[in-house]
Amino acid sequence: MAVIGEETWPAPAGWAGKIYSGGWRDAEGGTRQVIEPATGRTLAEVGVAGPADVARAGARAAHAAGDWAATPPSRRIEILLRVSAALRGHSATVRHWIVRESAGVPAKGDYEIAAALAQLTHAVALASLPQGEVLAPQISGGGSLAWRVPLGVVGVITPWNAPLLFAMRALAPALALGNAVLLKPDPLTPVSGGVLVAQLFEEAGLPDGVLHVLPGGVETGQAVAADPHIAMVSFTGSTEAGRAVARVAGEGLKRVSLELGGKNSIIVLEDADVEAAATAGAASSFGYQGQACVAAGRHLVHADLVEDYTDALVGHAKAMRVGDPSAEGVTIGPVISERQAARIERIVDESLAAGARLLTGGRRDGLFYPPTVLDRVKRTAPAFTEEIFGPVAPVVPFHSEAEAIELANDTAYGLTAAVHSHSVPRATAVAEQLRTGMAHINDATAKDAANAPFGGMGISGNGSRIGGTASLELFTQWRWMTMPGRT
Repeated sequence: MAVIGEETWPAPAGWAGKIYSGGWRDAEGGTRQVIEPATGRTLAEVGVAGPADVARAGARAAHAAGDWAATPPSRRIEILLRVSAALRGHSATVRHWIVRESAGVPAKGDYEIAAALAQLTHAVALASLPQGEVLAPQISGGGSLAWRVPLGVVGVITPWNAPLLFAMRALAPALALGNAVLLKPDPLTPVSGGVLVAQLFEEAGLPDGVLHVLPGGVETGQAVAADPHIAMVSFTGSTEAGRAVARVAGEGLKRVSLELGGKNSIIVLEDADVEAAATAGAASSFGYQGQACVAAGRHLVHADLVEDYTDALVGHAKAMRVGDPSAEGVTIGPVISERQAARIERIVDESLAAGARLLTGGRRDGLFYPPTVLDRVKRTAPAFTEEIFGPVAPVVPFHSEAEAIELANDTAYGLTAAVHSHSVPRATAVAEQLRTGMAHINDATAKDAANAPFGGMGISGNGSRIGGTASLELFTQWRWMTMPGRT
């Protein structure tokens, strides 16, 4: 099977049709072709990990985890720094794969690389933090200590929309804190989310058996979640899939971190800068074709501004060029699959039938769905109630702050939000009343930072957070020890 011909790293002869588990090896689950969404071209072939592959990887990771946990933090830091250097050195190839495989424009590839580097840098800092406490003893002269220890083996299941970033977001802190990892990248992006990651860590000198990369679909993910050697599962993806992972992992009483979907609102108060708000709104709904859990799924705009706002938003939408993301000047690529394109189409069509008005876009060409703006969207319409995961901006007017807050909170999701106002204290007061794990003032809904606790409320997650010092709590567990007093 041919691999993208212009790429010499990673050498395809070593990984094509294989999984990474104790080196590159044939997979029990066979192979899978990697298809470029923009052209339908076959980019590569990867191995598919079957249940037996996962079982072998889990056992091997458990064996390696003890030595890795005992490795001095300085050595773990050294390896993570080498991964950073390797990622910088291979950034052109990594960007190429992100563009071709995930259908993001080059700027999206650059963003992922920069964000992955930030995750590695922050993980280095985590490994250097104090790992415990000296507690007040209960008896005179005694000792009482509490410290964090690695969980052991962590299973990481990542989605297709930011494959490199979401891999590094969990891998880097988990490895820095002494855990071994089984990584299952999404079957749509197994190279940028898996093969390249394995190559970077192998090049950096990560000890054998500490990292296993196991591409595959639902069966592979279930095997990872169920494997008895795995102490924790970190999952990023849809709420429906997250529930399934939680059920399987729950049977083994494993720790589970779920980062799931969102129905996020950008709220534009009557004193907001309309053009600035529309610019943030366009970035929130149309960036990477709206295929992000943090995308804006509702534009709640004060009735006094709604006409000016929609005009500005339509202007942004019409200025965007749709096409092959590898072509110069393209700002919107295709959505990831026919299934996703059909879902977006259904939501828009049903919302139009329910009374919404189409201001621009709304008609796809294969996987290419243009930036779309809807207004007069009813609260019962799918565009208001469902996570769209496509470049669609539903605009809904409101007449008071209380109504805006009620509209934004009218969802079971609770991931992120943005509030726009000339008055930062006023916007902050509104944001504090939203049931979301994150909120941004006079900015886009789609934001993340390596040093920030990322996660949501409601069905956007299970209350866990990843990023910042939250990762220290997530990927370790406490051990307490006492010593007797003098006799």
